[in-house]
Formats: sequence, C-alpha cells, structure tokens
Amino acid sequence: MDLKEIENQIEQLRDQLAGLDKSDVKMKKLRESLATAIEEMKRDVYEELDAYDKVYLARHAKRPNTKFYIQHLFDDFLECHGDRLYGDDTAIIGGIAMLEGAPVTVIGHVKGSSTEENIKANFGMPHPEGYRKAMRLALQAEKFHRPIVSFIDTPGAYPGVGAEERGQSEAIARCLMTFMGLKVPVIAVVIGEGGSGGALAISGGNHLIMLEHSVYSVLSPEGFASILYKDASRAKEVASIMKLTADDLLTFNIIDGIIKEPLGGAHENPEAIIPILKATLIEKLAEFSKLTPHEISEHRYKKFQKIGSLNL
Repeated sequence: MDLKEIENQIEQLRDQLAGLDKSDVKMKKLRESLATAIEEMKRDVYEELDAYDKVYLARHAKRPNTKFYIQHLFDDFLECHGDRLYGDDTAIIGGIAMLEGAPVTVIGHVKGSSTEENIKANFGMPHPEGYRKAMRLALQAEKFHRPIVSFIDTPGAYPGVGAEERGQSEAIARCLMTFMGLKVPVIAVVIGEGGSGGALAISGGNHLIMLEHSVYSVLSPEGFASILYKDASRAKEVASIMKLTADDLLTFNIIDGIIKEPLGGAHENPEAIIPILKATLIEKLAEFSKLTPHEISEHRYKKFQKIGSLNL
C-alpha cells in the first residue's frame, strides 16, 4: 500500500472521529480510542518512509509554499516585479522584507495551493524572466548590503518552446553564476521539490538547508526512470538510488542542515516549523554578518569544494 492510500485511510478515520457526538459521554471512550489509533498509525507509517514516499510528501497539494513562509517569517514584505527585459514571471516571487528588524531580500519559487493558483504560477516552473528577476533582485541586495533568503520548490524550469526561445538555459546559467559570486550571504531553504537546474539557479548559497521531507535532485524520479529504463512507472524503484532525501544529501555534504517536520509532514501543522526555521535563519545570518564581503564569497567557494566528501 502506498503513502497516498494510507493517508486516505487516516482521513477516513478522522472523518469518523469528527462524526461522533461530542456531547455523548458514552462516546468519549470511543473517541479517545480512535484518536489514539490514528496517532499510532501515523507514527508507524511516517517513521518508515522510503525515498519515494518523501517525493510524495514534497509534492503534497497541501504542503505550505513560499508565500506561506514569507507571510509567517518576515514583516513588511514588499514584492518586486519584472526582469526589466521581458516581463514578470509569477513562478518566482521576490522582494524586500524585515527579519527581526533587519532588512533582507527574499526570493523563491511559487506553487499554488489550488489548481487556479498553480496555473497562474505555472506549477512552480519558472520562465527565463523569472531567473532574470531573481538575478536583478540578488544584485540589488548586494548593492545595498542585504542578505538573501531563498526558498526552493520547483519540479524544474519550464521546458516550453517560448522559454527556450527567450534563453532559458542561459538565464539559469547566468543566475547560478550571479548567486555564486555574491558578496552578501545567501541562506537557501528547500521547502518542497528541488528539481534540476531550475532549483539550483537560486540555491547557490553559503548555507543550504532542507525540510525533513523535501527532496533535491538532478531530475525527477519519473524522468530518471524514463532515461534509465524507458519506463516512468519505475519511479519508486529508482528514487532510492538517486540519493535525493535530506538525510542522503546531508551525508554527502551537499546540504548543511535539516529542519524537522511535524508527524505526517509539513502540511499537518505548518505553523510548527516557523519558530525553528526563523531561529535558524537569524542564527546563520548573525554568523555571516561578522564576515567581510571577501570572506563571505570565500566561504561559499569552500562550501562547494566539500561537496561529495562523505560524513560517514
């Protein structure tokens, strides 16, 4: 049985629990037993997740998105639009905000919480102008000595004809080069999917962290299976060998930390993540504030040199 089917069973139990008469004393014991059964079932399931289960949770329709984190982590967010070349890409959001009284630049991929919002945001798949907007805001942050916080949540850059005609690969490459050369600190957070160069473009930072059930990989398991076996249905099989989970990537020194999620995933209790993530951002930005621009750049360079060395 896959994780989606188990989630459906848990939802059915919750519906039964909600349908019991709260005023009936005789029902009290049944309610308590049912609530305990739900928690035990969740604990048994979510402590034994495989790699493809985590892919499912990373893509979960109810998973909190970048706009949620901007709203709950920062004050006075002022969104900036457009790349000053072609247009404004709603798959990437960016602007200036305050974090505990200090100005920061915030950049992130956008996924919607409904079909309508996802269509508007192109399901989190940016066009070239999205990456050029990110570049513009990153360079503006450097000019005014503002640290950058970026949120990664995309299956990958949009591969459409129009995007390719407007220089998709060039925009990604230049965005990646820009982030790697910044003289201000960059804290990157993978909150859902981190897919391919579309994710890498805004994750070249001094400190990269992942939510516990997020994933970060060169391509999707379906794409990997299609290339390796010519069969996308073998995605679950190949997910475990792709080393795309937070635990895998911490072992390989690709990421620097993991933010634990509530039992059942971030969507079960999104607000529970906020104080932990906020404290982490404040702590790391305070550390980097003591470094010179040259030291910040050198720190980023050395961080990427360590990728692939094992923490065994």
